[in-house]
Amino acid sequence: MIKTSHTGESPQLVAPRPLAPLAAELRSGQLPLRRYIEDSLERLDLVEPRLHCLLPESGRRERLLAEAAALESRWPNPAGRPPLYGVLLGVKDLFAVDGFETRAGSNLPPALFAMAQSPVVTALQAAGALVLGKTVTTEFAYFSPGPTRNPHQIEHTPGGSSSGSAASIAAGLCSLALGTQTIGSIGRPAAFCGVCGWKPSYGRTAAAGLVPFSPSLDHVGLFAADVAGLTLAASLVAANWRPEAVLGSRSTLAKVHDGQPMAGLPVLAIPTGPYLEQTEPAALAAFEASLAWLANAGYPIKRLAAMPDIAAINERHRRIAAAELAITHRDWYPAHRSLYSATTAELIEKGLAISAVQLRDDLTGQLELRGELQRLLAVNDADCWLSPAAPGPAPAGIQATGSPLLNLPWTHAGLPSLVIPAGFAANGLPLGLQLATAFGSDEELLVWGESIATALV
Repeated sequence: MIKTSHTGESPQLVAPRPLAPLAAELRSGQLPLRRYIEDSLERLDLVEPRLHCLLPESGRRERLLAEAAALESRWPNPAGRPPLYGVLLGVKDLFAVDGFETRAGSNLPPALFAMAQSPVVTALQAAGALVLGKTVTTEFAYFSPGPTRNPHQIEHTPGGSSSGSAASIAAGLCSLALGTQTIGSIGRPAAFCGVCGWKPSYGRTAAAGLVPFSPSLDHVGLFAADVAGLTLAASLVAANWRPEAVLGSRSTLAKVHDGQPMAGLPVLAIPTGPYLEQTEPAALAAFEASLAWLANAGYPIKRLAAMPDIAAINERHRRIAAAELAITHRDWYPAHRSLYSATTAELIEKGLAISAVQLRDDLTGQLELRGELQRLLAVNDADCWLSPAAPGPAPAGIQATGSPLLNLPWTHAGLPSLVIPAGFAANGLPLGLQLATAFGSDEELLVWGESIATALV
């Protein structure tokens, strides 16, 4: 189904296709695989010249049709088909994918980044997904943007660094996309493009086969148009996935929504103080309206003072990112300095000046923040943090990707986070809500997020 923008922008640019029902239709044969591939490629031809979500690929059509035919031949019986049978997957151009170059959004020689295929890509392919192509990323997943535009209003940024992944979901070019988050590179573009983005608990998904930014901060996550679709895909890539936790949480919420006591709904904690004050006034008003809606739907809400030292947290995170980026590029940067953007080079130079002692102390601060955020939830009998997903809607222009500050502490602490759409700003651009919870509780977080997303519709 086509979802039109609220802005008057050409409606065919915004057409997210929820993953969970699509995957079911493809597995059952209700949607023939070849027709799906042909329709998707026709759509790509229509909108990609305006959006620039993907890296160019010669022979994409022929490759995908051949891969689809091989999939049909291997799985002729619908009953035995894998969970993502035929689903098109966008892969951020930081991941190694067999048959594709990895450029990491840069001008450096791709041979520098040759490595074995990402195990996350392998897992999704084993589940039947077909790689649509490499999606555009900012240079080395930092702040120098590529050409991707926001499908809702093409004169606005889609966010970054997973810009092509988020925009490709919003445009309906694919229904599942891989992204990474080192500061706010999943949450921010998901919010700006009006889609769902899951950043797992740190280390829950494999970071091998990836051009790293900051190994202590990098998270491998997913985009989809629906939380149910994210849950399906997360179950395939997250280590030690707990299906019983998903089933149990869904069962509890189903009883709640059938009119039983509201005690089964998650208790939402709002982090009041300087962290939340980083939000623009209009976006903060929209956030309060969402809270009122959720409270009316029965969700318990508690306002908890949190992160009074957010300025220090932000600076500590930047130091870790800079120091580890310099380490990652210690061989490439001296040999190819002229090929780096000024923005990335500046961060590397900053990182070179950070001592090993400072980095060690900052990494200790990460775990301290994790413990404090989890302690606040526990002592206040709350289940998850809820905040705006970005300080406001997508800024105008594509020369910058917007502020990641509201995503930063959850990345810094390594806690799982989820962004879901939450209406539109006055200018018609999407807004998002961000949930975060205890380390390792990705299953519960996704179930709660699905429930909240349903309540907001």
